[in-house]
Amino acid sequence: MTSKAAIFALLSLWGVGAVATLPAAAQATSTPATESSADSDDGDDLTDRVWVKAGDDQSLPGVIKIFLSDGTLVQDSCWETHRLSAWQKAGDNAVSWNEDGMEIKADIVTVSADELVLKIAGMDEERYTPATVPYVCPDIPKG
Repeated sequence: MTSKAAIFALLSLWGVGAVATLPAAAQATSTPATESSADSDDGDDLTDRVWVKAGDDQSLPGVIKIFLSDGTLVQDSCWETHRLSAWQKAGDNAVSWNEDGMEIKADIVTVSADELVLKIAGMDEERYTPATVPYVCPDIPKG
């Protein structure tokens, strides 16, 4: 069912369908047969929601991350093809995932229902907020 949740989340971001403006969160309809290391704990706000990168830098709009509870990370943006990667928790305040054979490690600075702040090794902090539905990528200036 999590594949359907990921597809629904992407379709919602692309503006397909009409739903009231609420934070996007995947809803499980059945219990998974096995638990993965990425399964959310009670009160875990990280998984099964669409996170949109926040900030003033609009040169790369619409960057999203979706940490699914089955251990799949969906990454997408308005200007790049989506990517599916395996992810896992690396302790209480860290996550890691694989991109093109390279392990990416990130510290979770803040995670709540309203905000996700990741500190990716060697980079500045990245701030994310829950996506609202519907969400449509802004026009990218041509020039």
